[in-house]
Amino acid sequence: MGFVLEKKILLYFFVFLFNVFSSASGRNGNEVDFEWRSATATYSKDSELSSLTGGACGFSDLDKAGYGRLTTGLSSALFDRGSKCGACFEIRCVNHIHWCLQGSPSIVVTATDFCAPNWGLPDDYGGWCNFPREHFEMSESSFASIAKRKADIIPIQYRKIKCTRTGGMRFTLTGNSFFHQVLITNVGSDGQISTVKIKGSKTGWIQMGRNWGGNWQCDADLRAQPLSFEVVSGNGLSVTSYNVVPAGWKFGQTFEGKQFLS
Repeated sequence: MGFVLEKKILLYFFVFLFNVFSSASGRNGNEVDFEWRSATATYSKDSELSSLTGGACGFSDLDKAGYGRLTTGLSSALFDRGSKCGACFEIRCVNHIHWCLQGSPSIVVTATDFCAPNWGLPDDYGGWCNFPREHFEMSESSFASIAKRKADIIPIQYRKIKCTRTGGMRFTLTGNSFFHQVLITNVGSDGQISTVKIKGSKTGWIQMGRNWGGNWQCDADLRAQPLSFEVVSGNGLSVTSYNVVPAGWKFGQTFEGKQFLS
């Protein structure tokens, strides 16, 4: 009887530990990855990097968007059709004594662009971003933090982590009378957005659809109304910014709302 009781206690203990660690790592793996994964990385010179002034995530000026110069493009296997825009990755150079900096320091970068495949070149010689390779096309500034600039392609390890942002999320309004688009930047938590709703003073909550990258849209005339936003992160956290946009707003303006608490 005592042996059976001890087995039950041990079973409950291991179930408890499993639940604790599953909760800490995020139920769908979007919040924190404790396990390092293998990939490769190259870099583009800052003067040539499209993501500094736009990129496939549409963040425009990265300094104004809150992302700075520590950024990266993702191969299609990682980019996931834009859902990883804004995500934060910790990256370190490994297993290359000539190219990796001493001690294999790590750097945290934000995904702001897409590294397109090159099917005219083999995966291991120029076609670094061909599917299903996991590859990071880093900014020069971020690459130089982990490896020597004269390196061509380097082996790396990466993991997805929480994003540390200053201030609230930023909502930039574009569109026309019956097409409303908002670019959402400076996103905390896991950096990703899964769903967005918008509400005017004359409407209920309207579900927005992802246009491309960090741009979300709906077909509604929301002019001359204060606007509220409900944003859900990739790991399921929700935050609502009520009346963050005043009634007298104009297309092209940016407004700062609330931020995810974790």
